[in-house]
Amino acid sequence: MGQSRVARDYVALGKHYAEQVVSGEIPACRWVKLACQRQLDDLQRVDWRWHFDADKANRVCRFIELLPHIKGKWKTPNITLEPHQCFRITAIFGWVDDAGLRRFRKALVVLPRKNAKTTEAAGIGLYLFALDKEPGAEVYSAATTRDQAKISWDIARRMCIRSPRFCERYGISPLAHSIAIDSDGACFKPLSRDADTLEGLNPSGAIIDELHAHKTREVFDVLDEATGARRQPLIYIISTEGEDGTGVFAEQVTYGQQILAGNHVDDSYFAIHYSIDPEDDWTSPESWRKANPNLGVSIFEEDLAIRCKQAQKNAASQASFLTKRLNVRIGAGEAFFSMLAWDRTCRDDSIKAEDFYGLPAYITIDLASKIDLAAALRTFERDGNVYFFPRFYLPEDQCEKGNPNYDFYRGWAEHGYLTLTPGNIIDYEFIERDLMEDCRNYDVLKVGIDPYNATQFNTRMMAEGVPIEEISQSVNFLSEPMKELAARILAARVRHDGNPIMSWCIGNTTAKVDAKENVYPRKARPENKIDGALTAIMAFRLLMRNTDKSYAFTGLRSVG
Repeated sequence: MGQSRVARDYVALGKHYAEQVVSGEIPACRWVKLACQRQLDDLQRVDWRWHFDADKANRVCRFIELLPHIKGKWKTPNITLEPHQCFRITAIFGWVDDAGLRRFRKALVVLPRKNAKTTEAAGIGLYLFALDKEPGAEVYSAATTRDQAKISWDIARRMCIRSPRFCERYGISPLAHSIAIDSDGACFKPLSRDADTLEGLNPSGAIIDELHAHKTREVFDVLDEATGARRQPLIYIISTEGEDGTGVFAEQVTYGQQILAGNHVDDSYFAIHYSIDPEDDWTSPESWRKANPNLGVSIFEEDLAIRCKQAQKNAASQASFLTKRLNVRIGAGEAFFSMLAWDRTCRDDSIKAEDFYGLPAYITIDLASKIDLAAALRTFERDGNVYFFPRFYLPEDQCEKGNPNYDFYRGWAEHGYLTLTPGNIIDYEFIERDLMEDCRNYDVLKVGIDPYNATQFNTRMMAEGVPIEEISQSVNFLSEPMKELAARILAARVRHDGNPIMSWCIGNTTAKVDAKENVYPRKARPENKIDGALTAIMAFRLLMRNTDKSYAFTGLRSVG
């Protein structure tokens, strides 16, 4: 399998890395610090169903370091794992139960480009295929297209070809379209959405490459659902960041961050997300080191410096640099609202609507079409900030294949972000029920609503004593509130709880600008819904109309 070397204590290297990150000796963003702290805390736990098996953890790293480099120029002919890689691999493979079965069944590793994540994934795929002691192992390298799926798989195949002793020992045949062990039917194959069939799979392991590029959740769901017959399956997800705040990748990132933040408990899910912090100067080499743990190994500061200079002169280059080199999701370039600020400085996972019980509230509702998405937003003011807590509704029949947003809607409904009402039109009783509950829980000052399609709804709610205020969807009513919302987002004076549908709507919102520089919310495509953003704009209409406070931010009002 290549040149022998003195075995290293990879567990100790990984633990030391985690300690250095937590202490601040190694620069790291919040999510990396939390991932490291999680591992250190778990190592201190007692009377737990999981224990850390250092031999198992070291075995995987030792195997990977016997594999040869395939691309690029390296100091050694074989792979040498860096401390950050030792941390991830030992954490993922070291935790087992009393039967020796792995704790982690999914691992999400989000790294910028050129941090050797594909090579690392290829080594992990080969381990799962040949050394995981899984009878008839099936391992897949999965992506949106066959060419993408073959990238990490082809690296693994070439590693096998260049390691004849390894192949001979385990009976491995590196074929044109599969790596196989004939003696027990084990296989390692590339898999993509455009494959002839995704049915009949029984994966024991999967490498999902660049999940941010998956426009649908089909491949992810097929692999996730098909692992049920295996004792200790592992789905290993690697990706850089993407521009899209929707879909299965954004869902997995949010899920992982919720676990790291302590808002959700899932002992089977490993997550680490390399990026920079909201307050960091993205032009600083110190920030680059936070996002790129392989800086100086497979990435060089001189190259990043050149790209950073280009990014400071060109908006398109800046978007690419932030997203691909620093793992900062910035949203679509034509979005009216700053998604960088919305995602990084306005999001607060700790806030809950229950924290505002009894306090003054504005509620805004966009009923839209009865066959499409509807939104309701609870808005509060506290300490100079505005707090948003949205709800979303959709007819159940719209959450079916054929709807261009089917994959998004399905995932959001499963995770409780979207209420599905029976039938093919929205049952307004669901919205009315929630509104009446809000009126009991909060001191509702006004309920702003688009009068279109809302006559009967408004009549019923006014009969119940709800303080309805109709807000016409015209430029005269929405321009100033839309500018004000944009200014507040940039000033980090909006707080939201990370609801992915709300973020999607905010990111989908573009603007029509008239000769007098009035703005009006628009969407680039029909499937890009903006209902949540409309409720936020209407909320600022109520805030500006019904209070004596000034909401102007001098110098920021030119946004858009």
